Amino acid sequence: MICTTVRNGDECVFMSNRGCKYNGGECKPIVEKCEGCQRVVENDNGKFCTAAPDPAMKWKNGICNLATHVKVVVEVKKQKLNPIKASKRK
Repeated sequence: MICTTVRNGDECVFMSNRGCKYNGGECKPIVEKCEGCQRVVENDNGKFCTAAPDPAMKWKNGICNLATHVKVVVEVKKQKLNPIKASKRK
């Protein structure tokens, strides 16, 4: 349904005929870590996330899984090779 509270005019999954079903009755504004994300929309009341009603909770345990501006770098650990076994393989 279309939001009629904070994000007026945007599509929202928490809206119902009785109003916003999310805790507190409205979406929370983005946190500083959300700056640069493609999911952020700005309207008259501030900046809000289109995917998460409470962006601070998404960042609580580390990186937000919906963030489009953060790249996760996986470090590959090189395994140590025993030189004696390596010479036997040849």
